[in-house]
Amino acid sequence: MMSFLALRSLWTDFITPIYRRPLGLQLAALCHRDGKNGKEVLLISSSRGRWIIPKGWPMDGKTAAEAARIEAWEEAGVQKCHVSEKAVGSILAEKRYDDGRVLPCEVKVFSVKVTKLADDFPEADRRERIWVSPEKAAEMVDDGALKTLFSDLPSR
Repeated sequence: MMSFLALRSLWTDFITPIYRRPLGLQLAALCHRDGKNGKEVLLISSSRGRWIIPKGWPMDGKTAAEAARIEAWEEAGVQKCHVSEKAVGSILAEKRYDDGRVLPCEVKVFSVKVTKLADDFPEADRRERIWVSPEKAAEMVDDGALKTLFSDLPSR
């Protein structure tokens, strides 16, 4: 029979670290423009059919803001824009892989003021995109922290 100290050591040194996986880091683009009726947010469809914002992993040799801009181009066709150098927010999310794995991630979100979209872009055949008000965007996304960022957008 194991002693209490041996059990505690097993729990502390081996089992607990398995459940305390480090957070991954992703970078996201909160794309927006001034529309006819006020501020609009660009949402794109995910591979699972949810409405999301463009996001991806850090890129070697690129700042976080540059990586967010590249994601906005690849996933949403944002051709001309101004990207904030500092993140406007940070949210906790889960990256879900097709094989069922889930990685908890911190997602740093950058403001991307869009001036031109392209019709032809790398993921055009895999994504739908839509411009909506920040209020409508908050209704369409699943993530609560992202809903809050949309709610705060009109005051930015």
